[in-house]
Amino acid sequence: MFVDGYVIDGHVPVAIVQRLLTERPSIKGITLPGMPAGSPGMTGTKTAPFVLYALPKDGGAPTVYAKE
Repeated sequence: MFVDGYVIDGHVPVAIVQRLLTERPSIKGITLPGMPAGSPGMTGTKTAPFVLYALPKDGGAPTVYAKE
């Protein structure tokens, strides 16, 4: 989805979206790849921290944006 000019991909927790919109980094967007158990909209118990990645504007390799 697109939120205020950013791409948000995957089952990203709302707190991370709020952080993105507060910090307003110079990136294209963020992603939580896969469908990890316990993430928003997924059943199951969260067993490990979610690793969310920043998608750079230049199309380069993603970098870690947050762990939750």
